[in-house]
Amino acid sequence: MATKRAILSVYDKTNIDTLAQFLVKNNFEIISSGGTFKLLQEKNIPVKKVSEITGFPEILDGRVKTLHPKIHAGILARRDDEHLAQLADLNLAQIDLVVVNLYPFQDTIAEEGVTFNEAIEQIDIGGPTLIRAAAKNHQFVTVLTSPAQYAVFVKEYESTSGALTDDFRKNCAKKVFQTMAAYDASIAAYLSDEEAISEQKIISGHLMEELRYGENPHQKAGLYQSGKKLPLGWMKQLHGKALSFNNLLDLQAALNINSEFKQPSCTIIKHNNPCGIGVGPDLIIAHKRARSTDEQSAFGGIIALNQEVGLQLAEDMAPFFTECIIAPGFSAEALEKLSKKKNLRVLTFDPKKFQKPLLDIKQLSGGFLTQTADTINVNVREAKVVTKRAPNE
Repeated sequence: MATKRAILSVYDKTNIDTLAQFLVKNNFEIISSGGTFKLLQEKNIPVKKVSEITGFPEILDGRVKTLHPKIHAGILARRDDEHLAQLADLNLAQIDLVVVNLYPFQDTIAEEGVTFNEAIEQIDIGGPTLIRAAAKNHQFVTVLTSPAQYAVFVKEYESTSGALTDDFRKNCAKKVFQTMAAYDASIAAYLSDEEAISEQKIISGHLMEELRYGENPHQKAGLYQSGKKLPLGWMKQLHGKALSFNNLLDLQAALNINSEFKQPSCTIIKHNNPCGIGVGPDLIIAHKRARSTDEQSAFGGIIALNQEVGLQLAEDMAPFFTECIIAPGFSAEALEKLSKKKNLRVLTFDPKKFQKPLLDIKQLSGGFLTQTADTINVNVREAKVVTKRAPNE
């Protein structure tokens, strides 16, 4: 049986030794570099260093190691007479499997206090080049970019006796371009003004959670992270079942409104529409004012408050059916009272971390609109009257 070749060069080394052992058992020659080479060598797994293949050492602190014709020709060669003849003439070997994951740029920029230079150093060059080459040539080469794919690959390899299906390789290639699109988008966003209306607007996201359904039960929905901060990272759930698509939208909308008030305030939202907004000398009065605006529409809504909830307010809210209550905090007695309601979600948020979305995006057929967030707070008492008739107190 002809020897197949695999290049393994990963930042996340989870289960890479297990995959390598499987490959060796199935007559693969393994080529590796850097920390991956060292790990496989320590595990006594037969492995060749990239520099053995290229005849060229790793240079520039490891920035250049796999960027070489002897590697990329082996990946990009079609398995036809013309390309195979060129490989033979140049004494180059084909590469059948590429296993690479990238430097963690997104994780790096999410860290507190990371410097610009530290972030830039985590922009991967060799990894993207390898996986793009393999994905382009996926008719002949398989590419894996995540440890989550290893067991799937093994199962597929065993079930096909090594003759991996076109669909499997194509799906692996699709994941490469999805990964690269998100990776490049995160770099572009980091280097750009997030609020700017720029020539190219790139929107990408990483699926954090598949929701039970969307606005209606027949609609599919997912929660994605699109920037360096976790979506809703300022929020913590204390009680109740999982949040729905509508809950998440309404929580954001309610807090967007509440953030405009310094005095005690209460906002009640239902399906992204305000049912009532109240302010007062304390939350108890603010809640009563908000609910009195439209008590019928408030049924099954979201209540957002901008101060800690005490027992009296909890008792005032408890008789009404509410999907979610969110506040900076709850007294122990208030939380105990509200936690008796099985279908109520109780959440806290950190006002210092909460931020309105910097960019408002609306989808159109074949495109989308963007606008910067409405963050201007207007003091009505400072407004100038431009009509002949002025309002009274």
